[in-house]
Amino acid sequence: MIEAYFDGLCEPRNPGGIATYGYAIYKDGQAIKKGCRAVGHGKGMTNNVAEYSGMLRVAEWLKEQDIDDEIIIKGDSQLAINQMMGIWQIKSATSKHFVPKIRKLLEGKKVKFIWIPREQNEEADMLSRVAYRRYRNAKNL
Repeated sequence: MIEAYFDGLCEPRNPGGIATYGYAIYKDGQAIKKGCRAVGHGKGMTNNVAEYSGMLRVAEWLKEQDIDDEIIIKGDSQLAINQMMGIWQIKSATSKHFVPKIRKLLEGKKVKFIWIPREQNEEADMLSRVAYRRYRNAKNL
């Protein structure tokens, strides 16, 4: 079984700050992929852009690896998880941009989405903060 965790942030202000994400993917309890990245900063950057960008990168990696195991994607963004599960409506331009892309990448896979509290998402959160610090340092912000 594959468990994938994602998280995103937009700081020091939301919207308009530096949007970054982190993710960690495990197979049968063993880490197989971790990563983090800055999405950008300024206009158009939000927490939701960061969260969805993290989930998108997880979906891209799973597709690239042709993962056929059962997949559980976990995150602390109620919006992203509930929209991916079809519980909440997709209204914003951000969600309308990301949700179809992620669904297409995961098509044909056995995927379950689970919301988890922030305390259970510490690794992905830490990785998103690593990306934030790296971006700030690289841009001297």
